[in-house]
Amino acid sequence: MDVRCDLCPKACAIAPGRSGECRIRVNVDGVLRAVTYGRPCSVHVDPVEKKPLFHFLPGSRILSLATAGCNLHCKYCQNWEISQEDPENLEAYRLPPAEVVALAKREKCPSIAYTYSEPLVYYEYALDSSSAARREGLKNVLVTAGYANRAPLERLFRVTDAANIDLKGFTEEFYRDVCGATLRPVLDALVLAKSMGVLVEVTNLVVPTLNDRDEDFRPLCRWIARNLGRETPLHFSRFHPQYRMKNLPPTPAAALDRARAIALEEGLHFVYIGNLFRPDGETTFCPGCRKPLVERRGFEVLRNRIRSGQCPDCQAKIHGIWE
Repeated sequence: MDVRCDLCPKACAIAPGRSGECRIRVNVDGVLRAVTYGRPCSVHVDPVEKKPLFHFLPGSRILSLATAGCNLHCKYCQNWEISQEDPENLEAYRLPPAEVVALAKREKCPSIAYTYSEPLVYYEYALDSSSAARREGLKNVLVTAGYANRAPLERLFRVTDAANIDLKGFTEEFYRDVCGATLRPVLDALVLAKSMGVLVEVTNLVVPTLNDRDEDFRPLCRWIARNLGRETPLHFSRFHPQYRMKNLPPTPAAALDRARAIALEEGLHFVYIGNLFRPDGETTFCPGCRKPLVERRGFEVLRNRIRSGQCPDCQAKIHGIWE
């Protein structure tokens, strides 16, 4: 008989021997199983800035892993080779949760990131690994589209320290036509994460002609300021043509500069530009005295002046986890 998956809003009814839209949650004899549990297809040590997280342990190393699968189908996905592939077609490693933690400690990583594809679809693996990491004093990071139901999100957020959540656009049309999803559950996930004490950073990939107008940027920034707080870091990221969206050009620098200017006009304190070098586009400024605090180039921290979570010049508290 079919099994209904209650992990995400798609609520797939999965026939025996078949998987849901994410490709990895399979009906095995009437029981829903995540077939990639303990079987990541990608394991790396990255700089935490690559996630991107700019307000979480800057300059630190983070063990990063992913399994196959995603419940969204973004036409521009940069990791489509694993997110949109069937797990049986990918080489994978045997790495159960206890060994994830041991590997992070061996590599001197203070935190673990569940990233690259979509950690919410390999939910049980991310949850068990995060729980084991928390018991061993390590921190956990989600890099996610945030497309899941409230109950499983609550369980996972309890053992999550920081998350970069994609806010891919700010209309239902964009989510439907480009991502195969809906907007409201993502907004709900962002608010839930913030309310549960997760350090939230937001990424918006700016796609030419699709979500690059002032009318796209301004309501998105206003929503973040009102619902997550002006201290929430926002990353505007440059689009590069790939996967099923090779017909569009890369995002012009002027569009990213305009997005950042609008975000600052709307009162957001920490606004960054990614995937393209722009003057001060990766610099953290003090919201009080406007002095530069953390200067970056790409994934490298050039200078970090924050001391005990404060600006050394005006003693303003700087939002983030710094030590």
